[in-house]
Amino acid sequence: MADGSDTGGRPCHHRRHTAPAATGPPPTLAPQQTGNNKGTAPELEAAAGSSLSKGLAGADGDGRLPDRRQRRSATCRSPVHYLKDRETGGPWRAGFRDIENELFSQAVRSLPGLLKERQLNLGTLNKVFASQWLNSRQVVCGTKCNTLFVLDVYSGQITRLPLIRDMVPTVAVAQLGCGIHSLEMNPSKTLMATGGENPNSLAIYHLPALEPMCLGDRRGHRDWIFAIAWMSDTVVVSGSRDGTLALWWLDPDNSNDSIASGNASVSPVCSQISPSELVAIPRANSNPYNHQVRALAFSSKNQELGSVTLDGYFHLWKPENHLSKMLSIRLPYFGDNVCLTYCDDCSLYAVGCQSQISFLDPRQDRHNIRTAHCQEDDTCVCSLSFYQHIITVGTSHGSLLFYDVRAQKFLEDRRGGIRGTSPGPARRKLKLNCGRGWLRHDEIVANYFDGMEEWSNALYTHCYNWPEMKLFVAGGPLLSALHGNYAGLWS
Repeated sequence: MADGSDTGGRPCHHRRHTAPAATGPPPTLAPQQTGNNKGTAPELEAAAGSSLSKGLAGADGDGRLPDRRQRRSATCRSPVHYLKDRETGGPWRAGFRDIENELFSQAVRSLPGLLKERQLNLGTLNKVFASQWLNSRQVVCGTKCNTLFVLDVYSGQITRLPLIRDMVPTVAVAQLGCGIHSLEMNPSKTLMATGGENPNSLAIYHLPALEPMCLGDRRGHRDWIFAIAWMSDTVVVSGSRDGTLALWWLDPDNSNDSIASGNASVSPVCSQISPSELVAIPRANSNPYNHQVRALAFSSKNQELGSVTLDGYFHLWKPENHLSKMLSIRLPYFGDNVCLTYCDDCSLYAVGCQSQISFLDPRQDRHNIRTAHCQEDDTCVCSLSFYQHIITVGTSHGSLLFYDVRAQKFLEDRRGGIRGTSPGPARRKLKLNCGRGWLRHDEIVANYFDGMEEWSNALYTHCYNWPEMKLFVAGGPLLSALHGNYAGLWS
């Protein structure tokens, strides 16, 4: 079985399914203005023509063109001219922000080709499923072996954090092999939500000290939490393998201190909270038993929450005082939808399924779903993240790919002297191959993988520190039976 879920839905290496047509139209959204100001070619041409006509009219109103010096100064808006004008306070200083944005956008496209790997030692921990930057040098991570820890990417120091335990002890046997699948920080970086000692429970920590605040274990999920998304600084939604979404309202100023947490090695007990609402995901007729919530993504611009389930559906919710479903869309591929991300700049959701990335704009025709294929044998998409118009893809073969949504293609490898890279337009796609990591050579390896010298690590998580142009990547062996890890700092 492939890892990353440890569920009945295998995320990799099985037959690809094409979803049948939807049996009925989902609820529709009222037309809204989005941040993605895309226009058709005729619309763009008409706008350009209108601007040109106004320009030709000129200040004199007689349609005469400005003289040569005026035309020359109007066209001298290159980055060099803007930089000079910024120094002298010239007339184009007000427009420099556009050039700065374009330069930064170019840096975002160029950064992947400049990244270099430095592997990090995680000891004997098993498979990192989730990660977030805590500050400029520390990353907080969650693993399959149910370990929550902080890693200093420079010194390599690992600090384990005690997990918050339920008020009523749970049966430990039922929770084996799950781990911490998600951890997310609120917008102001003052709280972090993740799983508790019982992976069915939602644990909240204060930042930056990572002090336990409260635990949601009463009238909550009955199975493992796979996904978490913050709606605001005090409202968070969790998604579970039991096919439910839980809406939690927090009051950081009214939370109790931890109970019996004197020993750092002992799991603390905190104040208990209950979800304000628990919503069951609609079940697909084609696969009514595989409605596990695998990923969540929140659009702060539109105040909407997207969710994907293993039965091949994307659901859009309006999280206000309660969770109200706006629409459901059947995805082109189903069975392996394990990751989801959202881009405010492009107003797009991206879903990872097997070797495909599906792009959805809920305000467009529900059948107009564009896909991108990784074009690599037996590879699966394990993690996704958007930054501006570039999407970073972590694969099951230990490689990072980068897709440009505007150009609708993967970034090309433009580095010189790379073996297998051809000149001109036929360049190969840019692919960063991660190191070997660590694998425990136990009886399973000896009996079933004897003589195997090469193995790949699935990249289950990655996160950027954009101010310092750094990328943290982590994961572990794809097969569930294998015990190992990988972590690397790309900078």
